[in-house]
Amino acid sequence: MNLRPAAEDLLAGLRDFLGPPGWRAPDDAPEVFVDDRDRFTGRGALVARPGTTAEVAEVVRRCVAARYPVVPVSGGTGLVGGHLTMTEPAPVILSLQRMNRIRAVDAADNAMIVEAGAILKDVQDAAEAADRLFPLSLASEGSCRIGGNLSSNAGGVNTLRYGNARDLCLGVEAVLPDGTVFNGLKRLRKDNMGYDLRHLLIGAEGTLGVITAAALKLFARPAESATAWLAVPDPEAAVELLHFLRPRVGDVISAFELIDVVGFGFLEEAGLDRPAPLDPMPKWSVLVECGGRPGVAEALETALGAAFEAGLASDGVIAQSQSHASDFWAIRETIPVANRAVGAVSSHDISVPVARAPEFIERATAALGAFDATLRINCFGHVGDGNLHFNVYRPKGADKAAYAMKSEDVKRIVNDLTHAFEGSVGAEHGVGRAKTVDLVRYGDPGLLAAMRAIKAALDPHGVMNPGAVLAAL
Repeated sequence: MNLRPAAEDLLAGLRDFLGPPGWRAPDDAPEVFVDDRDRFTGRGALVARPGTTAEVAEVVRRCVAARYPVVPVSGGTGLVGGHLTMTEPAPVILSLQRMNRIRAVDAADNAMIVEAGAILKDVQDAAEAADRLFPLSLASEGSCRIGGNLSSNAGGVNTLRYGNARDLCLGVEAVLPDGTVFNGLKRLRKDNMGYDLRHLLIGAEGTLGVITAAALKLFARPAESATAWLAVPDPEAAVELLHFLRPRVGDVISAFELIDVVGFGFLEEAGLDRPAPLDPMPKWSVLVECGGRPGVAEALETALGAAFEAGLASDGVIAQSQSHASDFWAIRETIPVANRAVGAVSSHDISVPVARAPEFIERATAALGAFDATLRINCFGHVGDGNLHFNVYRPKGADKAAYAMKSEDVKRIVNDLTHAFEGSVGAEHGVGRAKTVDLVRYGDPGLLAAMRAIKAALDPHGVMNPGAVLAAL
C-alpha cells in the first residue's frame, strides 16, 4: 500500500469539480457515512457525490494520481464495516446516492438497467410496474442500494430459488482503479468472450473498482403465492420437511426460514412484541413461502397435510391473505432488530452444507454450553440454503462488559466448527473490515494468493477501499 498523506489541494479541487450538489461533509449524515449501527466507526475527509459515471471516473482518476484512498459507500446498511475506515489519511468517501435512476426496463427481455445508487425497493417496484419480479429481498430493502447489494453479493430470503445478487446480474458498468470505465451492461445470458469482469467486481466490496450501474434479471411474477408458519420438532425435521415438500409442490419454494423461539423472547425483551403465529410457540419453527402458477396454495396445503402425518411438523397456519403473510414476514425481519437491541456477545453469519446444518447447530450449541452454560443462543436464518445466523448472547440482566471479554473465544468456537464442517464464516454479509483476519485464518492459500495478485494488478497503489477484504497487499 502506497498512500500519500492528506492533500488539501486534491480535496479543494474535488469540491470545485463536483460543485455544491456533488459533495458534503461526512458528519452531515454520519449514520450512512461514518457509523454502522453502533458496531463500527469510520472517518472521511470528504463525501464525493458524483451524478454521472464520468464524474465517478474523474474522482477516481484524481485520487489515484494523488495516491489518496477512496472508499465507496452505497446505502450504509452493511454489517461488516466494509465502507468504514479509521486509517490515515481520512479517505474520500465516494457515495453513489445521486446515481439512482432506473435507466431502462425491458419486460420482453426480462431485464432492467439501474444505477448503483438505486434503492432496492425502488428497483422491485419498477419491476412490478412492468409486471415482472426482481426477487432480491432483504430486511434493509427500503434503504440499501443496488451497488452495495452487488459489491457484497447480498443474499436474502429468496436465495433458495433465485440465487444471490451475483445470480441476478447480467452485466455491470464500473469505474476501475485507474479511472477506466468498463462498459459491461450487456443483457446477454451467454457471453464467453474472455474473462468475466462482472463476477470479479461483484463481491469485491469496492476493492477492485466502483460499480456504477447494472443490468439485472427479471422474472415472471407468481400468479399465486402461499406462506405458512410451521412448528417442527427440531432442525433435522426442518431440513427433512424441505426435502419432503419439494417434489410435492414443485420448484416453487422461494423461502424456507428456520426460527428459534429465543428470537420471540428477544422481541419481548426489546419491546418489539408481535402476535405469535402459534400458541404455544414451539422451540423451532419454519417460515415457508411458495409462488407460482394458480394452485400453489392448494398444493402446499395438501403437502403439509402429508408432512403432519409423517411427523415432520406438529402445528402450523397458512396465511389467509397477503396481509397475513406480511405479518409473518414482519416477525422474521424484526428479530434481527431485537437482536441488536439485546446486544450479542458474538454474531455469526455462517453457511454449512444444508444436510449438515442440524448437526452443526447441535454441536455448536454443545460446544458453547461446555464453554459457558449461561450463554443464550438465537439460531435463525435461511436454512434452505444452509445460511445460519448463529448469534450468542449473555444472560438477561448480566453485565455486558464481563461477557464482552468472552467474545473472541465464542467467535473462535463457532468459526472453527464452521470451518470443520467445510462451511463459510462469511455467508451473505461479506468480509469488510470485520472479517479480514477470518479470511486469512480460514481462506484457502491458493485463493488468498490469487486475490492478492489480482488486487496488486488492478490497484497497485491500494487506493480502492484500503483495509477492506484484504487488510494489506
